[in-house]
Amino acid sequence: MSTGKAMPVFKGWASEWLIRGAIFMVIVPSLGLFGLSTANGGAAAGYYGIEPADVQYSMVIFYAAVASFFALERRFFSFIAVKQYLIISTAVQVITSYICYSTRNLHVLFAFRFIQGMANCASTSICITLIFSRLKSERAREIGYSLFYGLLLCITPLTTLVTASVVDNFNYNVLYKFIIYFYVPGAILLFIMMNNVRLDKKFPLYQVDWPSFIIYALMLSLLGYVLLYGQQYYWFQDQRIVWSVVAIGVLLAIHIVRQLSLKRPYLTLEVFKYRNFVVGLTLIFLLYICRGALGITTTYFAAVLGMDPFHVADMLIANMVGIFLGVIISSRMLLTHRPIRFILMLGFSLMLVFHVWMCFLFNIQANPSEFIIPLIVQGLGAGMLMAPLIIFTVSSVPGHLGGTASATGVFFRFAGFCSSIAFINYFSLFKQSEHFNRFQHSISDVDAATVQRVAGYKQALMGRGMAADQAAKAANGLVTRSVNAQTLMRYSMDYYQLISWVILVVILLIAIYPYINRTKINLTDNQPAPASY
Repeated sequence: MSTGKAMPVFKGWASEWLIRGAIFMVIVPSLGLFGLSTANGGAAAGYYGIEPADVQYSMVIFYAAVASFFALERRFFSFIAVKQYLIISTAVQVITSYICYSTRNLHVLFAFRFIQGMANCASTSICITLIFSRLKSERAREIGYSLFYGLLLCITPLTTLVTASVVDNFNYNVLYKFIIYFYVPGAILLFIMMNNVRLDKKFPLYQVDWPSFIIYALMLSLLGYVLLYGQQYYWFQDQRIVWSVVAIGVLLAIHIVRQLSLKRPYLTLEVFKYRNFVVGLTLIFLLYICRGALGITTTYFAAVLGMDPFHVADMLIANMVGIFLGVIISSRMLLTHRPIRFILMLGFSLMLVFHVWMCFLFNIQANPSEFIIPLIVQGLGAGMLMAPLIIFTVSSVPGHLGGTASATGVFFRFAGFCSSIAFINYFSLFKQSEHFNRFQHSISDVDAATVQRVAGYKQALMGRGMAADQAAKAANGLVTRSVNAQTLMRYSMDYYQLISWVILVVILLIAIYPYINRTKINLTDNQPAPASY
């Protein structure tokens, strides 16, 4: 027996709970880096002097780095001892976080967010491998993966909740400094507790496929750019979008030809031969489309109901409770070997209930408590779907293709995430414009209802001590604000109705597709990607 196998990963004095606590202290801020860009989009845009779309792209570029680097990261993980690998990933994340804290240059921010994504992929891989190396039974792995992917679902609302008070009292960039303060103690503690061992057999670091990584990373970055900025630049009316789409097509063709010609492909295209794998990827993509619609609800809370970030974050606690419950239920169903088709239908049905319910709750004036149960239902649906879908997808291929299946799954989650932003931007522009024009046609100086509303606003403002001429101008502004709120509310209802129809079609397709239950869940040979958002 080799020394590496004989020596335990952690030192004898480290208790199990201390080990778990240290891993948790490292993995939570690592995952928090993903949602940090949009924890408060307005504050980020104001601090850096950039557009809201630029704030979103700083998160997209981080995501693209994680998705593209995953396949290459395993080579470094196999070559470098885990303690040294932890130090390297920690140092890179701390340095890039400090640069993001210090700079106000948009291009510098994008570049180092990408590097940060690569380092984040490495640190998350270390933590998840440490966790699951201690979970030997398939039962423990199913519970572990369910909890991990549940944490991923919670990370965006959790980041919003934690950072609300920080952004309220400091400049936005201080969040990166806080991440450093949270991340470093856990990394140091984990480093002290670990022995100098390897978690995988050492594999020489030669013939590293950097060209495939660069091609793939460029393709994902451009894909995110087109989906994010396409609406803003009027799609193919802008040369930047045209050339980006052309570049994506060329890079995709090069990528496919290269993978087919390589003896050891970066990503094996053989995985697409398996029918249930393709079905799983499609459902993951659609889940991210549906899940992204939750952002419209939070926008409604802020823009129509006038909630500040603190209250929006408080509302999202209900969603996190739902996710936690959904994860528990789905893991229990997996352990008792309930049909995967039943689990998926139940999860999507809960998502359907949420979207239909919200169509009846959108109103100019509403009690926040009315949204608690729907948000719990949305969390239940997402929590029940995330882990089972990913585990089902990776289990649909033979064990030797598990790595490529995981990496491909990360790509489809990335594509679904970016596509959701693109769809929302499209509907936000056209549907809000459509409703705004309709409302404008019904509002005029001779319309009795409009005159009465303006007079009421004017009288109320004058009653508070405002001069008559100023009150008249402010009253017109309040009418315009009311129209904007109505416009956003109607657009939200239209989008949720569309998503409801999509979910209904998905449920029907799952119900009539008999082959889903033929995939046997296997977490012994096939393990989902540790770095997966």
